[in-house]
Amino acid sequence: MHNPGTVTPDRFAAQERFAEGAQFIAGRLTKGTSGRTHAVVDPSTGEEVFTYELAGVADVDAAVAAARAAFPGWSSITPGERSDALHRFAAVLADRAEDLARAESMQCGKPLKLTREFDVPGTIDNIAFFAGAARHLQGQSAGEYSGDHTSYVRREPIGVVGSIAPWNYPLQMAAWKILPAIAAGNTIVLKPAELTPLTSLLFAQAATDAGIPDGVINIVNGAGRVAGEHLVGHPDVAMTSFTGSTAVGKRVAEIATATVKRLHLELGGKAPFVVFDDADLEAAVNGAVAGALINTGQDCTAATRAYVQRPLYEAFVEQTAALMETVRLGDPFAPGTDLGPLISHVQRDRVAGFVDRARGYARVVTGGEAPKADLENGAYYRPTLVADAAQNSEIVQSEIFGPVLVVLPFDTDDEGLRLANDTPYGLAASAWSRDVYRANRATREIKAGCVWINDHIPIISEMPHGGFRASGFGKDMSAYSFEEYTQIKHVMFDNTAAPRKDWHRTIFGDRQG
Repeated sequence: MHNPGTVTPDRFAAQERFAEGAQFIAGRLTKGTSGRTHAVVDPSTGEEVFTYELAGVADVDAAVAAARAAFPGWSSITPGERSDALHRFAAVLADRAEDLARAESMQCGKPLKLTREFDVPGTIDNIAFFAGAARHLQGQSAGEYSGDHTSYVRREPIGVVGSIAPWNYPLQMAAWKILPAIAAGNTIVLKPAELTPLTSLLFAQAATDAGIPDGVINIVNGAGRVAGEHLVGHPDVAMTSFTGSTAVGKRVAEIATATVKRLHLELGGKAPFVVFDDADLEAAVNGAVAGALINTGQDCTAATRAYVQRPLYEAFVEQTAALMETVRLGDPFAPGTDLGPLISHVQRDRVAGFVDRARGYARVVTGGEAPKADLENGAYYRPTLVADAAQNSEIVQSEIFGPVLVVLPFDTDDEGLRLANDTPYGLAASAWSRDVYRANRATREIKAGCVWINDHIPIISEMPHGGFRASGFGKDMSAYSFEEYTQIKHVMFDNTAAPRKDWHRTIFGDRQG
Protein backbone atom coordinates (compact mmCIF):
# COMPACT_ATOMS: atom_id res chain seq x y z
CA MET A 1 0.00 0.00 0.00
CA HIS A 2 1.40 3.41 -0.95
CA ASN A 3 1.38 6.41 1.35
CA PRO A 4 -1.53 8.51 0.04
CA GLY A 5 0.13 11.85 0.65
CA THR A 6 3.87 12.37 0.28
CA VAL A 7 5.75 15.51 1.20
CA THR A 8 9.21 16.84 0.42
CA PRO A 9 10.39 18.83 3.45
CA ASP A 10 13.82 20.32 3.79
CA ARG A 11 16.42 17.59 3.88
CA PHE A 12 19.59 17.76 5.93
CA ALA A 13 22.07 20.13 4.18
CA ALA A 14 24.99 17.71 4.15
CA GLN A 15 27.09 19.39 1.45
CA GLU A 16 26.98 22.67 3.30
CA ARG A 17 27.51 21.16 6.75
CA PHE A 18 30.54 19.11 5.72
CA ALA A 19 32.11 21.49 3.22
CA GLU A 20 35.48 21.08 4.99
CA GLY A 21 35.46 17.33 4.42
CA ALA A 22 34.03 14.04 5.66
CA GLN A 23 36.96 12.87 7.79
CA PHE A 24 36.99 13.81 11.48
CA ILE A 25 40.54 13.54 12.81
CA ALA A 26 41.95 15.12 15.98
CA GLY A 27 38.85 17.23 16.50
CA ARG A 28 38.40 18.74 13.04
CA LEU A 29 36.90 17.98 9.65
CA THR A 30 39.33 17.31 6.80
CA LYS A 31 39.09 16.05 3.25
CA GLY A 32 40.10 12.50 2.34
CA THR A 33 43.34 11.90 0.45
CA SER A 34 42.54 8.74 -1.53
CA GLY A 35 41.93 10.67 -4.75
CA ARG A 36 38.46 9.10 -5.03
CA THR A 37 35.02 10.49 -4.25
CA HIS A 38 31.82 8.81 -3.17
CA ALA A 39 28.22 9.97 -3.53
CA VAL A 40 25.63 9.52 -0.78
CA VAL A 41 22.28 8.80 -2.40
CA ASP A 42 18.85 9.34 -0.87
CA PRO A 43 17.41 5.85 -1.45
CA SER A 44 13.84 7.16 -1.47
CA THR A 45 14.46 9.23 -4.61
CA GLY A 46 17.71 7.99 -6.12
CA GLU A 47 19.12 11.54 -5.91
CA GLU A 48 22.68 12.32 -4.86
CA VAL A 49 22.66 14.43 -1.68
CA PHE A 50 26.32 14.53 -0.69
CA THR A 51 29.63 13.87 -2.40
CA TYR A 52 32.83 13.52 -0.41
CA GLU A 53 36.47 12.56 -0.75
CA LEU A 54 37.13 9.05 0.49
CA ALA A 55 39.75 8.38 3.15
CA GLY A 56 42.96 6.73 2.09
CA VAL A 57 45.71 4.94 3.96
CA ALA A 58 47.30 8.25 4.98
CA ASP A 59 44.03 9.38 6.61
CA VAL A 60 43.79 6.16 8.60
CA ASP A 61 47.38 6.60 9.75
CA ALA A 62 46.64 10.18 10.83
CA ALA A 63 43.51 9.11 12.71
CA VAL A 64 45.30 6.29 14.51
CA ALA A 65 48.16 8.66 15.40
CA ALA A 66 45.65 11.17 16.82
CA ALA A 67 43.95 8.44 18.86
CA ARG A 68 47.30 7.16 20.10
CA ALA A 69 48.37 10.67 21.14
CA ALA A 70 45.09 11.23 23.00
CA PHE A 71 45.17 7.89 24.83
CA PRO A 72 47.55 8.74 27.72
CA GLY A 73 45.56 11.79 28.76
CA TRP A 74 42.10 10.28 28.33
CA SER A 75 42.96 6.97 30.00
CA SER A 76 44.58 8.65 33.00
CA ILE A 77 41.72 10.95 34.05
CA THR A 78 39.35 9.66 36.72
CA PRO A 79 36.29 7.60 35.84
CA GLY A 80 34.20 10.43 37.28
CA GLU A 81 35.71 12.92 34.84
CA ARG A 82 35.00 10.62 31.90
CA SER A 83 31.46 10.17 33.20
CA ASP A 84 30.93 13.94 33.42
CA ALA A 85 32.17 14.37 29.84
CA LEU A 86 29.72 11.73 28.60
CA HIS A 87 26.81 13.36 30.46
CA ARG A 88 27.68 16.64 28.72
CA PHE A 89 27.83 14.74 25.44
CA ALA A 90 24.32 13.34 25.97
CA ALA A 91 22.98 16.87 26.58
CA VAL A 92 24.59 18.25 23.41
CA LEU A 93 23.27 15.35 21.33
CA ALA A 94 19.77 15.83 22.75
CA ASP A 95 19.87 19.47 21.61
CA ARG A 96 20.73 18.28 18.09
CA ALA A 97 18.22 15.44 17.96
CA GLU A 98 16.24 16.78 15.01
CA ASP A 99 19.37 17.25 12.88
CA LEU A 100 20.42 13.70 13.64
CA ALA A 101 16.98 12.27 12.88
CA ARG A 102 16.77 14.06 9.52
CA ALA A 103 20.31 13.14 8.48
CA GLU A 104 19.71 9.50 9.38
CA SER A 105 16.41 9.39 7.49
CA MET A 106 17.90 11.01 4.42
CA GLN A 107 20.96 8.77 4.11
CA CYS A 108 19.19 5.49 5.04
CA GLY A 109 15.62 5.99 3.83
CA LYS A 110 14.24 5.30 7.31
CA PRO A 111 10.87 6.86 8.14
CA LEU A 112 11.49 10.04 10.12
CA LYS A 113 9.13 8.85 12.84
CA LEU A 114 11.46 5.84 13.35
CA THR A 115 14.63 7.90 13.63
CA ARG A 116 12.92 10.43 15.91
CA GLU A 117 11.35 7.85 18.22
CA PHE A 118 13.89 5.01 18.12
CA ASP A 119 17.33 5.67 16.65
CA VAL A 120 18.10 9.05 18.19
CA PRO A 121 16.52 8.55 21.65
CA GLY A 122 18.14 5.11 21.84
CA THR A 123 21.52 6.63 21.09
CA ILE A 124 21.14 9.33 23.75
CA ASP A 125 20.03 6.70 26.26
CA ASN A 126 23.15 4.68 25.39
CA ILE A 127 25.36 7.66 26.19
CA ALA A 128 23.62 8.11 29.53
CA PHE A 129 24.11 4.43 30.34
CA PHE A 130 27.84 4.44 29.59
CA ALA A 131 28.25 7.73 31.46
CA GLY A 132 27.18 5.76 34.51
CA ALA A 133 29.19 2.68 33.57
CA ALA A 134 32.36 4.79 33.34
CA ARG A 135 32.33 5.08 37.14
CA HIS A 136 32.25 1.31 37.61
CA LEU A 137 35.49 0.13 36.06
CA GLN A 138 35.98 -2.52 38.70
CA GLY A 139 38.74 -4.99 39.35
CA GLN A 140 38.64 -7.68 42.04
CA SER A 141 39.15 -7.38 45.77
CA ALA A 142 42.56 -8.15 47.22
CA GLY A 143 43.41 -11.45 48.83
CA GLU A 144 46.35 -13.53 50.03
CA TYR A 145 46.38 -16.55 47.78
CA SER A 146 50.06 -17.50 48.00
CA GLY A 147 51.97 -17.28 51.27
CA ASP A 148 52.99 -13.73 52.13
CA HIS A 149 51.71 -12.25 48.86
CA THR A 150 48.65 -10.11 48.23
CA SER A 151 47.01 -10.26 44.81
CA TYR A 152 44.41 -8.13 43.13
CA VAL A 153 43.05 -7.64 39.62
CA ARG A 154 42.95 -4.36 37.70
CA ARG A 155 40.73 -3.64 34.72
CA GLU A 156 42.49 -1.27 32.35
CA PRO A 157 41.76 0.28 28.96
CA ILE A 158 43.31 -1.48 25.99
CA GLY A 159 44.50 1.43 23.85
CA VAL A 160 43.41 2.49 20.37
CA VAL A 161 40.28 0.71 19.14
CA GLY A 162 39.59 0.43 15.41
CA SER A 163 35.89 -0.09 14.66
CA ILE A 164 33.89 -0.66 11.50
CA ALA A 165 30.14 0.05 11.48
CA PRO A 166 27.41 -0.99 8.99
CA TRP A 167 24.93 1.07 7.00
CA ASN A 168 21.66 -0.21 8.49
CA TYR A 169 21.88 1.68 11.82
CA PRO A 170 24.72 4.17 11.29
CA LEU A 171 24.01 6.37 14.31
CA GLN A 172 23.26 3.60 16.77
CA MET A 173 26.16 1.46 15.60
CA ALA A 174 28.52 4.43 16.01
CA ALA A 175 27.26 4.75 19.58
CA TRP A 176 27.53 1.03 20.30
CA LYS A 177 31.16 1.06 19.12
CA ILE A 178 32.36 4.37 20.50
CA LEU A 179 30.68 4.67 23.90
CA PRO A 180 31.88 1.56 25.75
CA ALA A 181 35.36 2.05 24.30
CA ILE A 182 35.81 5.63 25.48
CA ALA A 183 33.92 5.11 28.76
CA ALA A 184 36.57 2.52 29.65
CA GLY A 185 39.37 4.98 28.82
CA ASN A 186 40.24 3.90 25.28
CA THR A 187 40.42 6.12 22.21
CA ILE A 188 38.86 5.14 18.91
CA VAL A 189 38.95 5.35 15.12
CA LEU A 190 35.58 4.48 13.56
CA LYS A 191 35.03 3.70 9.89
CA PRO A 192 31.34 3.97 8.97
CA ALA A 193 29.92 2.43 5.82
CA GLU A 194 30.61 4.50 2.70
CA LEU A 195 26.85 4.79 2.05
CA THR A 196 26.05 6.41 5.41
CA PRO A 197 28.76 8.79 6.73
CA LEU A 198 26.60 11.67 7.94
CA THR A 199 25.41 10.87 11.46
CA SER A 200 28.77 9.47 12.58
CA LEU A 201 30.30 12.84 11.73
CA LEU A 202 27.55 14.68 13.62
CA PHE A 203 28.09 12.31 16.56
CA ALA A 204 31.84 13.01 16.69
CA GLN A 205 31.35 16.77 16.35
CA ALA A 206 28.86 16.75 19.23
CA ALA A 207 31.36 14.87 21.40
CA THR A 208 34.05 17.46 20.71
CA ASP A 209 31.63 20.32 21.38
CA ALA A 210 30.79 18.65 24.71
CA GLY A 211 34.44 18.82 25.75
CA ILE A 212 35.69 15.33 24.94
CA PRO A 213 39.35 15.93 23.98
CA ASP A 214 40.55 16.01 20.39
CA GLY A 215 41.71 12.63 19.17
CA VAL A 216 39.57 10.56 21.53
CA ILE A 217 36.99 10.00 18.75
CA ASN A 218 38.09 9.94 15.11
CA ILE A 219 36.03 9.12 12.01
CA VAL A 220 37.46 7.95 8.67
CA ASN A 221 35.05 7.57 5.79
CA GLY A 222 36.68 5.37 3.20
CA ALA A 223 36.31 2.17 1.21
CA GLY A 224 36.34 -1.09 3.13
CA ARG A 225 39.11 -2.67 1.07
CA VAL A 226 41.34 0.38 1.55
CA ALA A 227 40.60 2.29 4.75
CA GLY A 228 38.83 -0.58 6.49
CA GLU A 229 41.47 -3.23 5.90
CA HIS A 230 44.30 -0.83 6.76
CA LEU A 231 42.55 0.09 10.03
CA VAL A 232 42.04 -3.55 11.01
CA GLY A 233 45.65 -4.43 10.24
CA HIS A 234 47.24 -1.31 11.73
CA PRO A 235 49.94 -2.26 14.28
CA ASP A 236 48.99 0.59 16.62
CA VAL A 237 45.36 -0.55 16.84
CA ALA A 238 44.97 -2.81 19.88
CA MET A 239 41.40 -4.00 19.27
CA THR A 240 39.06 -4.34 16.30
CA SER A 241 35.27 -4.22 16.59
CA PHE A 242 33.25 -5.04 13.47
CA THR A 243 29.54 -5.25 12.71
CA GLY A 244 28.48 -6.57 9.33
CA SER A 245 28.05 -9.72 7.30
CA THR A 246 29.55 -13.03 8.33
CA ALA A 247 31.53 -13.22 5.08
CA VAL A 248 33.24 -9.87 5.69
CA GLY A 249 33.64 -10.73 9.37
CA LYS A 250 35.77 -13.71 8.38
CA ARG A 251 38.02 -11.40 6.36
CA VAL A 252 38.30 -8.98 9.31
CA ALA A 253 39.28 -11.87 11.60
CA GLU A 254 41.91 -13.02 9.14
CA ILE A 255 43.55 -9.58 9.00
CA ALA A 256 43.29 -8.97 12.77
CA THR A 257 44.93 -12.31 13.52
CA ALA A 258 48.16 -11.20 11.86
CA THR A 259 48.73 -8.63 14.61
CA VAL A 260 47.10 -10.73 17.38
CA LYS A 261 44.68 -7.99 18.39
CA ARG A 262 41.51 -8.25 20.46
CA LEU A 263 38.51 -8.96 18.23
CA HIS A 264 34.79 -8.24 18.65
CA LEU A 265 32.40 -9.42 15.91
CA GLU A 266 28.65 -8.86 15.55
CA LEU A 267 27.73 -10.63 12.33
CA GLY A 268 24.72 -11.84 10.39
CA GLY A 269 21.46 -13.30 11.62
CA LYS A 270 18.48 -15.33 10.49
CA ALA A 271 16.18 -14.98 13.47
CA PRO A 272 13.53 -17.66 14.03
CA PHE A 273 10.04 -16.68 15.20
CA VAL A 274 8.48 -19.76 16.83
CA VAL A 275 4.70 -19.75 17.34
CA PHE A 276 3.31 -22.57 19.49
CA ASP A 277 -0.30 -23.62 19.15
CA ASP A 278 -1.35 -21.98 22.45
CA ALA A 279 -0.01 -18.55 21.43
CA ASP A 280 -2.14 -15.41 21.19
CA LEU A 281 -2.52 -15.45 17.41
CA GLU A 282 -3.31 -11.75 17.01
CA ALA A 283 -0.29 -10.76 19.10
CA ALA A 284 1.95 -13.13 17.15
CA VAL A 285 0.77 -11.78 13.79
CA ASN A 286 1.39 -8.19 14.85
CA GLY A 287 4.76 -9.16 16.30
CA ALA A 288 5.76 -10.96 13.10
CA VAL A 289 4.94 -8.00 10.85
CA ALA A 290 6.69 -5.50 13.12
CA GLY A 291 9.65 -7.82 13.67
CA ALA A 292 10.07 -8.63 10.00
CA LEU A 293 9.65 -5.12 8.62
CA ILE A 294 11.60 -3.04 11.16
CA ASN A 295 14.02 -0.83 9.19
CA THR A 296 12.64 -2.41 5.99
CA GLY A 297 13.95 -5.76 7.21
CA GLN A 298 17.53 -4.51 7.19
CA ASP A 299 18.22 -5.68 10.72
CA CYS A 300 20.32 -8.66 11.80
CA THR A 301 17.76 -9.44 14.51
CA ALA A 302 14.67 -9.06 12.27
CA ALA A 303 12.15 -11.92 12.27
CA THR A 304 12.94 -13.80 9.08
CA ARG A 305 11.79 -17.41 9.65
CA ALA A 306 8.38 -17.94 11.25
CA TYR A 307 7.77 -21.51 12.41
CA VAL A 308 4.08 -21.91 13.25
CA GLN A 309 2.58 -25.02 14.85
CA ARG A 310 0.20 -26.60 12.39
CA PRO A 311 -3.17 -25.82 14.10
CA LEU A 312 -2.40 -22.06 13.72
CA TYR A 313 -0.46 -22.20 10.46
CA GLU A 314 -3.04 -21.28 7.81
CA ALA A 315 -4.66 -18.59 9.96
CA PHE A 316 -1.24 -17.09 10.70
CA VAL A 317 -0.33 -16.98 6.99
CA GLU A 318 -3.67 -15.42 6.04
CA GLN A 319 -3.68 -12.78 8.80
CA THR A 320 0.00 -11.87 8.41
CA ALA A 321 -0.43 -11.35 4.67
CA ALA A 322 -3.50 -9.19 5.27
CA LEU A 323 -1.67 -7.03 7.81
CA MET A 324 1.36 -6.65 5.54
CA GLU A 325 -0.90 -5.33 2.80
CA THR A 326 -1.95 -2.42 5.02
CA VAL A 327 1.64 -1.22 5.54
CA ARG A 328 2.14 2.18 3.90
CA LEU A 329 5.23 2.72 1.75
CA GLY A 330 6.22 6.28 0.99
CA ASP A 331 8.44 9.29 1.48
CA PRO A 332 10.43 8.76 4.70
CA PHE A 333 9.67 12.36 5.70
CA ALA A 334 5.90 11.97 5.33
CA PRO A 335 4.15 11.44 8.69
CA GLY A 336 1.97 8.59 7.35
CA THR A 337 4.83 6.43 6.08
CA ASP A 338 5.32 3.06 7.77
CA LEU A 339 8.05 1.63 5.53
CA GLY A 340 10.84 3.34 3.65
CA PRO A 341 13.06 2.07 0.85
CA LEU A 342 15.96 -0.32 1.07
CA ILE A 343 19.39 1.28 1.32
CA SER A 344 20.05 1.12 -2.45
CA HIS A 345 18.80 -0.22 -5.74
CA VAL A 346 21.55 -2.84 -5.56
CA GLN A 347 20.16 -4.11 -2.25
CA ARG A 348 16.59 -3.96 -3.59
CA ASP A 349 17.59 -6.10 -6.57
CA ARG A 350 19.39 -8.55 -4.30
CA VAL A 351 16.25 -8.99 -2.17
CA ALA A 352 14.08 -9.37 -5.27
CA GLY A 353 16.43 -12.08 -6.54
CA PHE A 354 15.84 -14.21 -3.44
CA VAL A 355 12.06 -13.93 -3.83
CA ASP A 356 12.08 -14.51 -7.60
CA ARG A 357 14.14 -17.69 -7.21
CA ALA A 358 11.81 -18.89 -4.43
CA ARG A 359 8.81 -18.82 -6.79
CA GLY A 360 10.04 -22.12 -8.19
CA TYR A 361 9.75 -23.97 -4.89
CA ALA A 362 7.52 -21.89 -2.54
CA ARG A 363 4.37 -19.77 -2.46
CA VAL A 364 4.66 -15.97 -2.53
CA VAL A 365 1.52 -15.03 -0.62
CA THR A 366 1.83 -11.25 -0.86
CA GLY A 367 4.37 -8.71 -2.05
CA GLY A 368 7.28 -9.96 -4.09
CA GLU A 369 7.66 -6.85 -6.23
CA ALA A 370 8.73 -3.22 -6.32
CA PRO A 371 5.91 -0.64 -6.24
CA LYS A 372 5.26 1.42 -9.35
CA ALA A 373 4.13 4.99 -10.02
CA ASP A 374 5.25 7.64 -7.52
CA LEU A 375 7.82 5.42 -5.78
CA GLU A 376 9.51 3.85 -8.79
CA ASN A 377 12.67 6.02 -8.53
CA GLY A 378 13.35 4.87 -4.99
CA ALA A 379 14.72 1.51 -3.80
CA TYR A 380 11.34 0.34 -2.53
CA TYR A 381 10.13 -3.26 -2.20
CA ARG A 382 6.73 -4.36 -1.00
CA PRO A 383 6.43 -6.31 2.28
CA THR A 384 6.62 -9.94 1.25
CA LEU A 385 5.36 -13.16 2.77
CA VAL A 386 6.62 -16.52 1.46
CA ALA A 387 5.06 -19.79 2.61
CA ASP A 388 5.72 -23.51 2.21
CA ALA A 389 9.45 -23.33 1.45
CA ALA A 390 11.64 -26.30 2.33
CA GLN A 391 13.85 -25.95 5.41
CA ASN A 392 17.02 -26.41 3.36
CA SER A 393 16.04 -23.87 0.69
CA GLU A 394 18.00 -20.69 0.01
CA ILE A 395 15.29 -18.35 1.22
CA VAL A 396 15.17 -20.13 4.61
CA GLN A 397 18.92 -20.53 5.13
CA SER A 398 20.45 -17.30 3.71
CA GLU A 399 20.34 -13.80 5.17
CA ILE A 400 18.16 -11.70 2.86
CA PHE A 401 18.23 -8.34 4.68
CA GLY A 402 14.96 -7.05 3.31
CA PRO A 403 11.21 -6.95 4.08
CA VAL A 404 10.69 -10.69 3.57
CA LEU A 405 9.22 -13.18 6.04
CA VAL A 406 9.21 -16.91 5.35
CA VAL A 407 6.60 -19.09 7.13
CA LEU A 408 6.91 -22.85 7.68
CA PRO A 409 4.72 -25.27 9.66
CA PHE A 410 5.81 -27.68 12.39
CA ASP A 411 4.01 -30.40 14.32
CA THR A 412 5.72 -31.13 17.64
CA ASP A 413 7.54 -28.81 20.04
CA ASP A 414 10.71 -30.84 19.49
CA GLU A 415 10.47 -30.23 15.75
CA GLY A 416 9.83 -26.50 16.10
CA LEU A 417 12.87 -25.97 18.32
CA ARG A 418 15.05 -28.15 16.10
CA LEU A 419 14.08 -26.13 13.02
CA ALA A 420 14.70 -22.86 14.88
CA ASN A 421 18.32 -23.91 15.43
CA ASP A 422 18.80 -25.27 11.92
CA THR A 423 20.86 -22.45 10.37
CA PRO A 424 24.49 -21.42 10.96
CA TYR A 425 23.38 -18.25 12.74
CA GLY A 426 22.52 -17.51 16.35
CA LEU A 427 21.95 -13.80 16.95
CA ALA A 428 18.32 -13.50 18.06
CA ALA A 429 15.04 -15.40 18.21
CA SER A 430 11.56 -15.25 19.69
CA ALA A 431 9.04 -17.76 20.97
CA TRP A 432 5.30 -17.22 21.36
CA SER A 433 3.33 -19.17 23.96
CA ARG A 434 1.06 -18.63 26.97
CA ASP A 435 2.60 -21.64 28.72
CA VAL A 436 5.48 -20.58 30.97
CA TYR A 437 7.08 -24.03 30.84
CA ARG A 438 7.00 -24.12 27.04
CA ALA A 439 8.43 -20.61 26.87
CA ASN A 440 11.16 -21.41 29.37
CA ARG A 441 12.15 -24.49 27.40
CA ALA A 442 12.47 -22.31 24.28
CA THR A 443 14.79 -19.89 26.08
CA ARG A 444 17.02 -22.82 27.10
CA GLU A 445 17.12 -24.69 23.81
CA ILE A 446 17.20 -21.98 21.14
CA LYS A 447 20.84 -21.21 20.41
CA ALA A 448 20.87 -17.43 20.11
CA GLY A 449 22.31 -14.47 21.99
CA CYS A 450 18.83 -13.07 22.70
CA VAL A 451 15.51 -14.91 22.98
CA TRP A 452 12.36 -12.81 23.33
CA ILE A 453 9.15 -14.29 24.69
CA ASN A 454 5.89 -12.98 23.18
CA ASP A 455 7.75 -10.08 21.56
CA HIS A 456 10.40 -9.54 18.92
CA ILE A 457 12.96 -6.74 18.40
CA PRO A 458 13.08 -4.48 21.51
CA ILE A 459 16.53 -3.75 22.92
CA ILE A 460 17.65 -1.81 25.99
CA SER A 461 20.96 -0.25 26.99
CA GLU A 462 21.23 -2.28 30.19
CA MET A 463 21.10 -5.68 28.45
CA PRO A 464 23.71 -7.26 26.12
CA HIS A 465 23.36 -7.73 22.36
CA GLY A 466 25.50 -10.25 20.50
CA GLY A 467 25.40 -13.66 18.93
CA PHE A 468 26.52 -17.27 18.91
CA ARG A 469 28.05 -19.38 16.13
CA ALA A 470 28.23 -17.65 12.70
CA SER A 471 26.65 -14.54 14.24
CA GLY A 472 29.96 -13.72 15.92
CA PHE A 473 31.10 -13.16 19.48
CA GLY A 474 31.33 -10.31 21.95
CA LYS A 475 28.56 -8.07 23.29
CA ASP A 476 27.28 -4.60 22.49
CA MET A 477 25.50 -2.44 25.08
CA SER A 478 25.33 -3.28 28.81
CA ALA A 479 28.11 -3.77 31.36
CA TYR A 480 29.23 -6.83 29.39
CA SER A 481 30.07 -4.58 26.46
CA PHE A 482 31.95 -2.22 28.77
CA GLU A 483 34.14 -5.10 29.92
CA GLU A 484 34.88 -6.10 26.30
CA TYR A 485 36.93 -2.91 26.00
CA THR A 486 39.13 -3.58 29.02
CA GLN A 487 42.04 -5.89 29.73
CA ILE A 488 42.71 -7.65 33.02
CA LYS A 489 45.98 -7.31 34.89
CA HIS A 490 47.06 -9.39 37.90
CA VAL A 491 49.07 -7.41 40.47
CA MET A 492 51.00 -9.25 43.25
CA PHE A 493 52.76 -7.75 46.27
CA ASP A 494 55.39 -9.39 48.46
CA ASN A 495 54.31 -8.44 51.99
CA THR A 496 57.50 -9.43 53.82
CA ALA A 497 59.46 -6.60 55.40
CA ALA A 498 62.87 -7.75 54.16
CA PRO A 499 63.73 -8.50 50.54
CA ARG A 500 63.61 -12.21 49.72
CA LYS A 501 67.03 -13.72 49.20
CA ASP A 502 66.16 -17.38 48.75
CA TRP A 503 64.28 -17.35 45.40
CA HIS A 504 67.45 -18.19 43.49
CA ARG A 505 67.78 -21.44 45.46
CA THR A 506 64.23 -22.43 44.53
CA ILE A 507 64.93 -21.90 40.86
CA PHE A 508 68.62 -22.77 40.47
CA GLY A 509 69.43 -24.81 43.56
CA ASP A 510 72.50 -24.20 45.76
CA ARG A 511 75.38 -22.92 43.67
CA GLN A 512 78.75 -21.63 44.79
CA GLY A 513 80.52 -18.76 43.08
